[in-house]
Amino acid sequence: MTLVVGLGCQRGCDLHTLLSLFDTALAEGGIERQSITALAGIDLKREEPGLLALSRLLGLPLQCFSAEQLAAYEDRLSHKSAVAFTHTGCHGVAESAALALAEHLANAPARLLITRKKTAQATFALACTG
Repeated sequence: MTLVVGLGCQRGCDLHTLLSLFDTALAEGGIERQSITALAGIDLKREEPGLLALSRLLGLPLQCFSAEQLAAYEDRLSHKSAVAFTHTGCHGVAESAALALAEHLANAPARLLITRKKTAQATFALACTG
């Protein structure tokens, strides 16, 4: 089974905020941190320090997708955000990025195992295949 975490965040979101959301959402879902395959996001945040720090800390690759690539997943989102669309060009970064990377890595259909979890600064979603 491939498990991919999709993350979205505001500019300047710090490592501790992202790690807290990551660990809380996994704990609520009963999923071990070490079972995660990779992290996914949007290319606008490719150089975001908090996301890069989380990737390093967890030892997980971070793969980013364009808004156009993520828009293909719009009909599968649990929540469509007008705010996200205004800032990024897609209606949901975390869920669509998780789905996109899970399907890319497994070359198989993915589904959302944990739908969008949100804090004031970040969003989290978990997609899986298998």
